[in-house]
Amino acid sequence: MSAALGQGGPIGVFGGTFDPVHHGHLRTALEVLEGCGLEQLRLVPAHVPPHRPQPRAPADLRLEMLRRAVAGEPRLVVDDRELRRGGPSYTVDTLAELRAEVGNQPLCLVLGADAFLGLPGWHRWRELPGLAHLVVVERPGTRLEPDAALAGLLAGRRSPDAAALARSSAGLLWQQPVTPLDISASAIRALLASGGDPRFLVPEAVRELLMASRCYPSIAGPAAGSKEAQRSAKQETGITG
Repeated sequence: MSAALGQGGPIGVFGGTFDPVHHGHLRTALEVLEGCGLEQLRLVPAHVPPHRPQPRAPADLRLEMLRRAVAGEPRLVVDDRELRRGGPSYTVDTLAELRAEVGNQPLCLVLGADAFLGLPGWHRWRELPGLAHLVVVERPGTRLEPDAALAGLLAGRRSPDAAALARSSAGLLWQQPVTPLDISASAIRALLASGGDPRFLVPEAVRELLMASRCYPSIAGPAAGSKEAQRSAKQETGITG
């Protein structure tokens, strides 16, 4: 059902592989939800991410982990449209579908800093500000230095405050600070593959499913702290292109 501007608060869109979902994802989601005054934040697991390694856990298992992780927090909504749609999980398609559903209600695309800086490599990336506000998750030590093409597209779009996101349907850029949690899905996969226990890295309901399913058997990921693990961790926050 379409909603006219002012009939509902902003809706956030936060994507990724969630392979597996962990407390770093969830704390970021909650702080963006509250810091940006969102009505809800939709967590969108990717089917086929175009610009990163493919998920190792099956889609149905990643979906169930995500549903378990957010149970009890109705403002965090699991949206499986990319899994149902199949094919490459292009963000522009996801936002276009949502825009058709919500009319002029504000949409906010939540991106990690690395995903944001990589936007010029995304499919039909220049269309994104016309569909949603861009909310960039800000972490200590991160410097946003977009290239000329991205800087040109975003010129004059910086929002004066988070409240402005509710006053228009799309087109603004906002940097949202969040608490840094040094947790990565790649390190959790490596831990599980070596027989370790991810207790306190993931919600207990997710841990139980991981331990029962053994979905990462003998697939040793990069060692925690390695350059490969650090690159993978940087890619885990933000919807895929």
